[in-house]
Parts: sequence; structure tokens; C-alpha cells
Amino acid sequence: MAANGVRGEVEVVLGGERRRVCLTLGALAEIETGLGVAGLAAVAARMKALSACDLLIVLAALLRGGGEGQAADQLGESMIDLREAAQAVALGFAAAAA
Repeated sequence: MAANGVRGEVEVVLGGERRRVCLTLGALAEIETGLGVAGLAAVAARMKALSACDLLIVLAALLRGGGEGQAADQLGESMIDLREAAQAVALGFAAAAA
């Protein structure tokens, strides 16, 4: 299924496979909980210095927001390039801001 840009979804490539990411309200709540922060300002501050674990938390939430729950659940087992993961997160947030 193609990404729905009106909804804020964006298509990314992770581990050689096309996936959809989307920053939904649920994804944002999952990110806050996963990072142990509260509020958009705290998320923004934390995003400036993400650890690898933090990056996986954020990417998983964005994948779930895009309807890619199974891919999100398998992130720890996947061979995903760091640049791909970082780009997917950046594109997910950029699409939400557009």
C-alpha cells in the first residue's frame, strides 16, 4: 500500500524494504513513554542527542503510526543501516510538520 501524504505518511526504505512511517498522536505518545519524557519540548530536546536505543524507540513508533506494526516489532532483528533509520525518522517528523 502506498503512503498517504494527506495523512502525513511517508514512504522510506529500511533494510531494502519499502515501509510507511507516520507521526500520529499515538506514535508521539509512544515516543514520550519510550524516551521517558513528557511534552513536545522534552521530545525535541531528547531528539538532539538520540542513542541507538532511542532511535529504535522512535523508529518503531513511527512505523506503527504508518501501519507497519509487524516491521516495528522486528526492528531489533533487522539489518537496518543507521543512516536509513535516521533518515526515516527525519522524514517522518518532516512530513508531520508539512
